[in-house]
Amino acid sequence: MGFQCIQLSKKYSSRQGEVTALQAVDFLVGEEEFVCIVGPSGCGKTTLLKIIAGLLRPSTGQIFYNHAPINSQPRTAMVFQDQGLFPWMTVLDNVAFGLEMQGVGREERRSQAENFLSKVGLANFIHSYPHELSGGMRQRVAILRAFLANPQILLMDEPFGALDSQTRLVMQEELLRIWKEHRKTVIYVTHDIEEAILLGDRVLVMSGRPGHIRMDIPIPLERPRHLANRDHPDVAEIRWQIWKMLEDEVRKELRILV
Repeated sequence: MGFQCIQLSKKYSSRQGEVTALQAVDFLVGEEEFVCIVGPSGCGKTTLLKIIAGLLRPSTGQIFYNHAPINSQPRTAMVFQDQGLFPWMTVLDNVAFGLEMQGVGREERRSQAENFLSKVGLANFIHSYPHELSGGMRQRVAILRAFLANPQILLMDEPFGALDSQTRLVMQEELLRIWKEHRKTVIYVTHDIEEAILLGDRVLVMSGRPGHIRMDIPIPLERPRHLANRDHPDVAEIRWQIWKMLEDEVRKELRILV
C-alpha cells in the first residue's frame, strides 16, 4: 500500500513548554517501495514512524493511504531494535502471534509460521525460547513475525542497531531476500547511511529540531541487491552527499554531549 504524508507536524508538552518534534513533513511512498530514513538523533524519525503506524496523532497535517477508506488505518507492523519478542513464548508462537491477533486458528497459524521458519533455516529452533537464541536469530524471528502478519505497511526502527557488524551485514541480506519473496511497503529508519543506500529504493534525509525532510534521494542500484553493491561508485558518491548534509548537525550534537 502506498501513502502520502502532507504537512505533518507533531508538538509535545513538556516542563519547558511546547516542543515541536516534526514540522511540515511531506513525502510520497509507492506501493511495495522500500524507503529508508536517515538523520541525527532527535530529528523525529521514530515519531514519524509512530504517526504512520497510527500510534500517535499528528498535531497538523494528514496521511492519505492509497486504496483505503477515508479515515481508516491500514494494517501496519513494527520491528524495533530490541526485537520485542515475548520471552515466555517459543519461537514458533512468537512468529505466529500476528496471525493469532487476526483470529487465525491455532493449527493454521502454527503451520504457516513453521513453514516460514523452515525457509530461513530456523526449523530446528521452533521450540526454543528467545533467550536461547543469538541476537541475530532473535531479530530474524522478529522480522518473520512482522512479515507473516501480512501488514500493508512494515515499519522498521533501527532493527539491526544492536547487532555486531558481521551479523548486521548478514541480516541486511536476509531482510532483502525475505522482502523480495514477500513484497511489502517498507519504511526503514537507520543511523547507518551505507545501510540505507544498500536497502532502499530511496533515502529520505531528515534533520533539524523540529525535524523535517531535507532531501529525497533515489538510489540508482538495480535489484536484487548484494553486499558487493557497497563497492559501487554510486554508493560512495551518495554516502558522501548525505554525510555532508548531516555533518554539521552531528558535530554540533557531539559538542553538546561533551
